[in-house]
Parts: sequence; structure tokens; C-alpha cells
Amino acid sequence: MKYTILALILLFLGGNAFAQFHEPVTWSFESQSNTAGEITLRYTASIEANWHLYGSNINEGGPIPTTFELADNPAITSKGKINEESKATVSYEEMFGMDVPYFENEAVFTQVIKVNQRSGRIKGFVTFMVCDDHQCLPPNEVEFDIEFNTVLPNTVSKSDEVPSSESLEKVDKVISEQIENQVADLSDKNIAVENSELGPLDKPITDTIARNDPSEKKLLLTEETESKKSLWAILIAGFLGGFAALLMPCIFPMLPLTVSYFTKSDNKGSAVGKALIYGISIVVIYVLLGLCITIVFGADALNALSTNGVFNFFFFLLLVVFAASFFGAFELTLPHSWANKLDKKSDKGGLAGLFFMAATLAIVSFSCTGPIIGTLLVQAASMGEYLGPAIGMFGFSVALAIPFALFAMFPSWLQSLPKSGGWLNSVKVVLGFLELALALKFLSNVDLAYHWNWFDREVFLVLWIAIFGLLAMYLLGKIKFAHDSPTHYVSTTRIFLSVVVIGFTIYMIPGLWGAPLKSISAFLPPQHTQDFDIYTPTLGGGNYYALNSGQKSKHRKYGDLFHAPLNLDPFFDYDEGLAYAKKTGKPVLIDFTGHACVNCRKMEANVWPDIEILKIIRDDYVLIQLYVDDKTLLQIEEHYISNFSGKNINTIGKKWSDFQAQTFNANSQPYYVTLDLDGQLLKKPIGAEYNVEKYKQYLLEALQNFDHTK
Repeated sequence: MKYTILALILLFLGGNAFAQFHEPVTWSFESQSNTAGEITLRYTASIEANWHLYGSNINEGGPIPTTFELADNPAITSKGKINEESKATVSYEEMFGMDVPYFENEAVFTQVIKVNQRSGRIKGFVTFMVCDDHQCLPPNEVEFDIEFNTVLPNTVSKSDEVPSSESLEKVDKVISEQIENQVADLSDKNIAVENSELGPLDKPITDTIARNDPSEKKLLLTEETESKKSLWAILIAGFLGGFAALLMPCIFPMLPLTVSYFTKSDNKGSAVGKALIYGISIVVIYVLLGLCITIVFGADALNALSTNGVFNFFFFLLLVVFAASFFGAFELTLPHSWANKLDKKSDKGGLAGLFFMAATLAIVSFSCTGPIIGTLLVQAASMGEYLGPAIGMFGFSVALAIPFALFAMFPSWLQSLPKSGGWLNSVKVVLGFLELALALKFLSNVDLAYHWNWFDREVFLVLWIAIFGLLAMYLLGKIKFAHDSPTHYVSTTRIFLSVVVIGFTIYMIPGLWGAPLKSISAFLPPQHTQDFDIYTPTLGGGNYYALNSGQKSKHRKYGDLFHAPLNLDPFFDYDEGLAYAKKTGKPVLIDFTGHACVNCRKMEANVWPDIEILKIIRDDYVLIQLYVDDKTLLQIEEHYISNFSGKNINTIGKKWSDFQAQTFNANSQPYYVTLDLDGQLLKKPIGAEYNVEKYKQYLLEALQNFDHTK
């Protein structure tokens, strides 16, 4: 959470655009044997000149402290606290409003660990942040793998004697070989196939990729299409957000005043020219804001946002704060001195003056536009698109700028504008309710990824029903907020809006008993999280098989963590599923999915419940669901370094994400792959396909290709 807060602070202060490419700290790691059964881990940071590394003990609200996280390891019996051997310099930093300790040139940290074996390896990672006098770099993580040797206490009995160092070395060797074999196995599972649709593939997919050059890891056409759809969605959302911002009480009253400034000139052409420059300046300012988000976080960070638990929980809190602001609890404002300085510069006239006028508008209206901009940037960033924030800000600023230009061209149109009044605050409050509803989606993402099981589908629906029920009461004048004007009657507009909201609220109520609610299924937690579901059993005609078909998966690998949709009976491990397919003689359908995947939920709610499709998946395929964003740690012996990305693979989600990227050269979800018994493609993989007939045809054609291979 501190990472995000700091990034936003740096964003407003205009951080260095190239900071993310610099690595001024080099780490080294070693272990030292102490007394029997005890070792000291030594973490040493070599810091370039003019840079400083923050200490490990920093109060809440300060910069990111240096922290060390050790992976679960049966050899470790206890972990001591982190000690700073180097002497830290402490100085007051205005940005954080506190004394902050930091190190220059070199920093040494130590940690005492008690172990129950004579030798082994300890893995983990260090998280840290560095700054110089002009800029701060985003927090970084460096992984470590430290070998240790020590002497154990001689207090154990003969029967409890610890294995010899030779035995342990053999065990370590076996584990290392297993990890290497896993990596090699993943490489060997690249798919080469020759059929009428794809043509021959002389080499495995990943052999055509320069693995050490991320820029050459080209995505499939499906990926490009989905990316374009996402960018269009972000652009449209930005445009709608800009239109909503225009109706805010901080902007709408300024519209006629600003336009009148342009129309004072006797020359209409001059007035229109000024208005266009003013509008272009608005676009430039907000697009630069979006680009700064991309520059500060970088492409990899944006791709990780949608599944990162810390970010999703921060986004949830952020949107709740935005909602409270719109309800009138407080105002989000930037320093008044910023607006005063920009306003003085706008008096200079000319192009620069118009630009600073636009900047003044952005600063002054922040209390209204801030939550809208923040929500839009959160949505754009969490979709993982590199240009998403900039595209979103472009749509937002265009919607905001067009009215100023149009009314300058046609001043008489101003007479048709509604007068400012209490309705403007009502717009804010309505948006506050919508922000609150959206916030719950991010909380649901965290709950699913970490298997908290606190925020099931019916809990989500109860809260949405309450939120939209209160919104309907507000529209009918039954609820008042601090800045609302007195209402003596309910307007026709409010009546129509309240009818829509009440209708939507009633529509959600059957969902508490399992109704699929297809129009909003993409936003809801999966159907299988529903405690009381009278809908899913009816998909199989209510027979015993349909009611109990999901029982087997509970006893399979990872079956205690994941739950199948629609009472299907999938595997959650690729090797286990492929082995079962060979045993039964059925083809494989891999569903690369994710807890936070909106399109996955939409497919499971709108396409898979089709009676014919459900029967095909259940009876004709061996379904393997692989969750690419799950945060459950793998067993220590299952950890490995990806020879595709070079990253440490230590969670279930990373394992299947790496498998998808390495084997199928794809990274989006949902992603459906059909394979024969030898692990070869039956048909080109596809992403989300909401047309039921086309998706059914895809499954049937793959089955036909499978029959031809027999």
C-alpha cells in the first residue's frame, strides 16, 4: 500500500521518467555458523554514490522500509529479528513529515536463524527502496538462495540422530535434480502439431522465441485482439468519466464563465482558436498524467496489478475514500498555492497563458474530478494494458474539453444549459454510490486469490442490494447528505432513475438463491462460492450425477483449494489431468483462468451453462482448470527458476502462468486449449467467446480432430 501512495506522490511531483531503468544497489548474501544449531544470515547492500537505501525500522506513513522475507523451510525452527550492523543516518524528510533512517555507500543487515539440520539452503527475497536528491525509484525485490553449514547440538538420542551431512547432500542433490527436471519437463511440453488448420510446426513454440529478450516474446493474434478490446473499453470508460466530471459542481458552473472569457473578443475566429487551444491543453495535461502512471509503474507492474493482493486491497480502500468524499465527508483538494501560482501565470496571455488556465482548472476542480480520475486510473492500470492509463486519460480529457470548444463556437447554446443548483451535488452522491459498489469487486479479488472465503457470492450480492437500495431511497428524497439542497418535490428525472435502480435491486435478489444474474455475472464472485444454490443442480436435470459430479475433484491435487463451476469435475494440475485423460481415452480441455478474471466469470455464467456445451465439457473432455493468479505457495521442493522469464516460480499461480506463457506463448485469460493424449494441439487455442454456437463449434471440431488421431 505504501508503494502505491508513494508512487502517486511522486506522480504529482513529476518524478524522473527514466528512474525505473536504473539499479543503484547491488546485493550479496552469505551465512555464518554460530553456536550449535544456529546460523547468522548476512545481507550486504553496495550502494552507488549519491544514492541512499532506507533502513528496516520506519514508522507508518514513511518510505518503503528494507524488509527480508524467508520462504517456508522445514529446516528453520525460529527466525530472529533483523539487525542493522551499519550505522544509519537519520534526517527529517518533508515529503513524509518524519525522521527517516537511511544508509549510504554500504548497508549490512544480519538475522540469526535456528535450524534443525546441519546443512541446506534458505531462500527468500529482500524488498527495498532507494532515492537520491532528485528522485526515488519504485520499490524493488531481489531474491536470494543462501547455503548454510553448521553443527547441531549433541543432546539428541541415538534414535533421534540427525542424518549425516553426506545424506543431506544427497537429499539436496535429489531436490535440485527434481527442480531441474521440472524446468526441463515444462520445456519439453512445448506443442508441435500438424493438422489442416494450423499447418506443420517444425519447432516447439518457445524455440522460436528469444527467451532472454522480452521484447521478442510475441503474443498470439488472440492476445492482440483482446488487448485492442481492452484499450477501447478503457477509452470509452474514460470518455464517460469525463462527461460525468463535466456535471460536477466544481466544473459545470465554470463552463459559462470560461466560455465568456473567450467570447469577449470581437473576432469570433480568435475566440474559437483560444477555446481550441484551451481544450487541447486540457487533453495534454491529463494524457501526461496517464503517461506518468505508466512510466512510474512500468509495464510489468501494470500487468501484475489485476492479481496483486496488496494493490487490490489498496484500490478497495481508495475507492471507499473516494465514495466518502462524494458523500460529503471531506474534500480531496490539492494545495491552494498550486492553483494561485498557475492562475498568476495564466495572466500572461498567449499560448502559455491558455495552457496555465487549463492547468488551473485541473487543480481547482480536483475535489470533484480526483475520485473519478483515480477510479479510472485504477481500472485502466489493473487491466494490465501498458498504454491503458494514457488512453483512459485521453478519453476523459476529450469529453471534458469538447464542451468548452463547442460553446465558444456557438455561444447561444449556453442559454439551453440547465442552471447550476442542488442537482449538481446529487450527481456527486450518485457517483459515490457507484464508487462504493465498484470497490467491492477489488475486495472480492483479494478474497479469492488468497482463499480467505470471507466474501462469498451471496455476501457480495447482499452488499450490492443494500448499496443500490439506498441509492434508490436517495433519489426518492428519503436520504439526505451534508451538502444536499432542500427538495420540496421529486423531479421526473429522479422518478425515472429511481425506477431503474429499484428494478436493478430487485433483479439481484434471486441471486441470493443461486440465480445466475448473467448481466452482471462478470463482476460477481464465482457461482461455486454460493452457499445456497438451487440453480446449478437444475443444469443436469436434477439427477444424482449432476449433484455429485464435483465430489471427485476434492480429492485431487489442489482440490482442497479450488472449486469447480457448475458442478463440473475438473483437475487442477496439468500432469494429473493428462494422466487421467490417457487412462480414459478422452481429449483434454485446459481452461487457463484466474480468480480476478472478469471474462472467465462471464464465460462460466453465460456460455458454459448451455445444456449442450455443459454436456460436452462434462462427458467428452477431461477438464483441467489452471489458476494463473493464485497466491498459494508451492512446496519448497517445487520451487524453480523459469527458463522462459528467469523469475522464481514459488506459487501455484506463477507455476501455471509460466506454463501458459512457455508452452502456448500466451498470457491472457480465459484461454482454452484442446489437446490429444500426447499433449498435442487439436485446434488453435481461443480466448473468451461469448457466442454460444461458435464456442460449441470450437469444442466439436476439436473432438472431430481427436477422432481422426485415433
